[in-house]
Amino acid sequence: MKPYAEVIGDPIAQSKSPKIHGFWLAKLGIAADYRACHVRPGDLADYLAARRADPLWRGCNVTMPYKQAVMPLLDRIDPPADAIGAVNTILARGDGALAGTNTDAAGFLEPLARHLAQTHYFRMARIIGTGGAARAIITALAGEGFTLVVAGRDPAKARALLDELGGRGAHHAIDLAHFADPTDFPFDDREGCLDLIVNASSLGMQGQPPLAFDWSHAPPRSIAYDIVTAPLDTPFLQGARAKGHRTIDGLAMLIGQAAVAFERFFGQPAPREHDAELRELLTQ
Repeated sequence: MKPYAEVIGDPIAQSKSPKIHGFWLAKLGIAADYRACHVRPGDLADYLAARRADPLWRGCNVTMPYKQAVMPLLDRIDPPADAIGAVNTILARGDGALAGTNTDAAGFLEPLARHLAQTHYFRMARIIGTGGAARAIITALAGEGFTLVVAGRDPAKARALLDELGGRGAHHAIDLAHFADPTDFPFDDREGCLDLIVNASSLGMQGQPPLAFDWSHAPPRSIAYDIVTAPLDTPFLQGARAKGHRTIDGLAMLIGQAAVAFERFFGQPAPREHDAELRELLTQ
């Protein structure tokens, strides 16, 4: 009988969270478990009711399709989940209450910290996708002073997300197809600017349609960031490197957001000095 945390979703077999948290628990010698739990549609309320009554349960991470569905079932929504409008981490409080938070935004920004510490004349991010991950990414980048261009199959949904989450910036919503065709837009050299191209969708993931993005839409010295983890080196990232752009893969965000949750679950910081070993484990 040990304390434990979980990740829930439908489906859940693809989740890498048990490997990540299990790796850190072993490195730190913490006597606790981290499990995957398949919660089927219609069973979410019963799952949370059962866990409320379990004194060993420390909380859970939440993946698709429950990041918004869990919110009415919780006792409170903490920052930044209240601003993002989605919960990816539920924490058990000592009084039996359940609190929802979100670690996706912090995880997304972590590998960008060195760049964000610099001063720029202008920051722009082109974000592909309008799903749950995009909500956290839009909120995070708007808070860091980026002008945002959000592309989705439904531009009206992209516009609604920007109106809800983008703050007062002069942001733009466009059709996803816009980025598929070449452009002859004459970008300047962007010296002193920070440009991101972010795939916040499942396009390019194994079993999903490819992401059609023509790299003529990327200003010089852009950073390409793909949140997809399977495959890790996506055609999107390969295309970016071929054009001389810097790249960030999906494990960066996955490990970063997990580290925030791990400390909340188990009371100790994740041992990030072992990140290289963890990455090797996750790519086997």
